[in-house]
Amino acid sequence: MSCGCSGNLSDGQAIVDHVKSKGKQNFSPKVPHIISCDCGEAFTLETVIMNCPNCEMTFVVKPCGSADVNNIKQAGIKYA
Repeated sequence: MSCGCSGNLSDGQAIVDHVKSKGKQNFSPKVPHIISCDCGEAFTLETVIMNCPNCEMTFVVKPCGSADVNNIKQAGIKYA
């Protein structure tokens, strides 16, 4: 059940597509990170793919790399 962390996916949209293809979009991250969105909203990343509740920017992290906040990427408005 590899999520592909060994791959070189660095683009947020590619990561969303990959995580969804593995059926892991509803997994919880290893750490519930607080996200500070560019719109000024702060929220807790509760699943590995989640939209900002204010502007709906999609944030994503691969499940196996979800302990590190630096692995969280933006994928675009309403990408998920």
